[in-house]
Order: sequence, then structure tokens, then C-alpha cells
Amino acid sequence: MNSKHAHLRTATPVFPVTLTLPTQQCAWLVTRYDNVLNVLKDERFAKDRRNAMSPQQLKKAPWIPPMFKPLMQDLLGLDKPDHARLRALVHKAFSLRMIEGMRDGIQILAHELLDAAAPNGGMDLIADFALPLPLTMIGRILGVPAEDNYKFHRWTKTFVAAGTNRNLFVLVPTLMRFMGYLRKLIRERRTHPKDDLITALVQAKEGSDQRSEDEVLAMIFLLLSAGHETTFNLIGSGSLALLEHPEALAKLRGEPALIRPAIEELLRFTCPVEMATERYACEEVTIAGTTIPRGELVLAVIGSANRDVAYFDNRDALDITRQNNKYLAFGLSAHYCIGAPLAQLEGQIVISTLVQRILNLRLRVAPDQLRWRSSFILRGLEALPVSF
Repeated sequence: MNSKHAHLRTATPVFPVTLTLPTQQCAWLVTRYDNVLNVLKDERFAKDRRNAMSPQQLKKAPWIPPMFKPLMQDLLGLDKPDHARLRALVHKAFSLRMIEGMRDGIQILAHELLDAAAPNGGMDLIADFALPLPLTMIGRILGVPAEDNYKFHRWTKTFVAAGTNRNLFVLVPTLMRFMGYLRKLIRERRTHPKDDLITALVQAKEGSDQRSEDEVLAMIFLLLSAGHETTFNLIGSGSLALLEHPEALAKLRGEPALIRPAIEELLRFTCPVEMATERYACEEVTIAGTTIPRGELVLAVIGSANRDVAYFDNRDALDITRQNNKYLAFGLSAHYCIGAPLAQLEGQIVISTLVQRILNLRLRVAPDQLRWRSSFILRGLEALPVSF
């Protein structure tokens, strides 16, 4: 993939492709760092296609099944002022002070997971370590019963893989179960409030207007999905990168204070989010000499931008001491990932705990036998069997 990105950055930095899901649609891949940066912050690119397309284009736009429409009202698919209004509802839960207050809980859970794996002499680092921790933490923030965490992972995994599935209707049963569960949870919090984020979302008001159930549902759906998918990909892919670069692993063990820049570099190097979510040109826009017509889909390739030689020396090297690391893994501007501080803290604690406790950590299989998840947006491992 890195060689393909390098070729595009050099030869065709704005590259047209045809997507086939759910119907054929033209899209433009933007691959150079400067151009990706501009797409992420330029208000001429809308998140909501209704703010970009002409009436004629909207008539031809891919059809969205009615059962999917309530989920369109989340932070990823809205522009201001709706985006700012909904983002403000969850900002307090992800403030730096609130996230820092979770440090002890994250650390305790990391040790508990390693204690459970220790007698076995090994584990699947994804299923037994990288996944349970962020899934548990986002569940605690929202107020989801702990016994239901893995339901949510199974459901969100189905949606993440949808980008490679030619029949989106296979998602309908999973979607209906997920939405039915969330609506039940929302109703419970309306009648029996608790000290959690779901209750805060249910009770939030703007003037005399309370948030609609669909808005609350979409927000919970997004936070549950994004709140663990990116982080466990970081932990899994980051651990693999360190195992494949023993000099970096040894340096981190010898200098534990390097964990902060190490996580920043792993976010750049492994890029858990390969591609930014969709944006649409509100007007005709020219990027790197290529004109993108109004209303067409633009995809900023973060995985390519993070390896652009114009911004990163030794771009294909894992350098855990890298300075001035301007990676774009969490996006930029108004749509910068609201959960970034939590993901960074979880990555720091979990990977540091792993490499300092398990001194003989090693892969159980050859790297070329590992399977990567099928996803259009995210990049992560299906499993990572290790021994110790």
C-alpha cells in the first residue's frame, strides 16, 4: 500500500476512482500531505452531501435505506451549526481533565488483562488485550452494561467491514438489533437517569428543544464505534510495529519516558485510520492541477499524507524519537477527533505496560501469515498471536 501511495503522490496526487457501494459513484483520492491538510480544513468541502450537491445531483445520489437514516445525524456527517451543537454535548466527557481522571482505571485494567493472560504463556494480543481495554473504557463513559460490550464490538465490526461488502442489505439484521438495543437504553435513561454520558445526552437541551431520539441514537452509535475501533487498531498495529523493529522496542524499554513520542510515531507509522470519512465539494475546486466538480465525493488519504517525504524525513522508518511529528491520524479542524486525548492516553498506558512487563514478547506466527481487517476507512489486524 505504501508503494501505491508513493506513486500516486508523485504521478497523480488527485486520483479519480469509481466506488461501487451502494451504487456506482465517482470519488477523488487526495494523497499529498498539503492537499489532504487543505481538504480537512477547507469549508468548501462539506460533510453532508445535501450542503454540496445540486438538486439534480441529489436525485442521482446513492440511495440510503430508510433504516440507516437515523444514523446520518452524527458528528461525522454534519456541518456547522449542527455539528458544533452536537459536538458541544459530548465535549465535557472528553475534556483533558476528565480523560486524565481515567488514568488509574486504564492502568488497573491493563494489568488485569495481562495477569489473566500470563498463565497461558501467550495470547491473541487483539482479542485478549488491545480490544477489551478501549471497549471497556468507552462503555464506562457511556454507561453501557459491561456484559454487553462484546455485542457492540460484533455489531460495529460488521459495519466497519461493510466497505468491502457488495450487498449492504446484509447489514440490516445487525443494524436493527443495534438500533433496537440503543433505543431501549435511551428510554431507560429517560425514566431512570444515571451518572453517565447517555443520560447527559438524553437530558441535554438547547433552549427549549431537547435532542431528538434519533440524534441521541446516532451519537451513541458513533461514540461506541469510534470510541474503541481506532484505539484497538493502534494498540494492535503499534505492538506489531515494535516487534518488527526490535531496536525501537529496546529503546522504549530502556527509556520509558519515550512512550509519548512513541505513540505519536506509531499513529503516523501504522495509521489506524487509513482514510478520512467522506467530504463533498460545495463548488468546483482545483487541487494539484486537477479540477473536482461540485458535488463529487472527495476522500483524503491520511495513510498517504503521513508518509509524505515533504513533511517526514525517513518517512518509512519507525522513529520513536521523531520531533515535530505533524501526523494527521485524528483529522483536523472542526472535525478533529473528539476522542483523541483518550486514544492517546490508552495507547501510552497499554503499550508501555505491555513492553515493560512482558520482556520476552514475541510473535507466534510469521508476519506474512497475519490477516488484516477488510475496511475502506480503518486499518487493523484481525488477530495478533504472541508468546511470552
